[in-house]
Amino acid sequence: MRIRKCYLKKTLLYIQYNIKLHFILTTIVCLLLGHICKQYKIGCKMGEGGCGIVYEGTRCKDGLKPGHPKRLPMEIGLMLMANKGPSAPQIIQLLDWEDDTDHYVMVMERPIPCMDLFSFVDHHGGSLDEGMARNIMRQVTDAAKTCCDRGIFHRDLKLENLLMNEDTMEVKLIDFRCGALMKKSAFKIFHGTRVYCPPEFYMKGRYHAKPTTVWTLGFILYEMLCGECPASYDRNMITMICDCLQPKPRKRLSLDKMHLHDWFKTQRISENNSCHSHPVVFCLQSALCLGS
Repeated sequence: MRIRKCYLKKTLLYIQYNIKLHFILTTIVCLLLGHICKQYKIGCKMGEGGCGIVYEGTRCKDGLKPGHPKRLPMEIGLMLMANKGPSAPQIIQLLDWEDDTDHYVMVMERPIPCMDLFSFVDHHGGSLDEGMARNIMRQVTDAAKTCCDRGIFHRDLKLENLLMNEDTMEVKLIDFRCGALMKKSAFKIFHGTRVYCPPEFYMKGRYHAKPTTVWTLGFILYEMLCGECPASYDRNMITMICDCLQPKPRKRLSLDKMHLHDWFKTQRISENNSCHSHPVVFCLQSALCLGS
């Protein structure tokens, strides 16, 4: 009997708690609705469903009709998707935006000091040492994988679209103008910078998002290291570039495997490989010949 009374008491307390919580939440919702409704002129009822009623509305301050047919610019939509969810420090943040009749304005974060990766490599004599390239490439790969995981195919990964903070060595991916939503089927129209176009587009007239992303990542790494050939390379790095720059997409490294590649875990730079005899040079040359 004592156990039963204790159980009933706990049940009553639980019910009372839920009644209070429901009252508090209902009050908050009513206050918010009251605040929102003051900002709009409510019109005719447009429809009714199981969970609510839809009314016409006009925003008082500027006459905007919610739900107007104007499409959200793709670049802004992709950036909103890229910034949604857990913070991705390797992707530039969209702070605010405004869509006008013939243009749109985007307000983005600005790392200080910064320059694009193309200028950064140029200021370092046209190529980077392997340790610096590894640090940058790890961040670029993270950015590319985050985009793909969030349904975004950037389509224009290149040195000029990567901002470098010279003090912290942090990288941020920018410029989603050429981007598209991820899809399983092939893309048949190329958007982006022509020199980064994968060979399968030249050979078959189509390309897929993830294999193309891996191709461009391999191209970026090659550019950072081989602008003016450094004295030596790590074998894991050679393997990764060769695997990224395979002309046949099915033989190309997957983005997930690239993200976890052994080269990113390497700390030591090998000293017994000459740049001019590296297979990576011939791998890229043969791939580019197929694309020409």
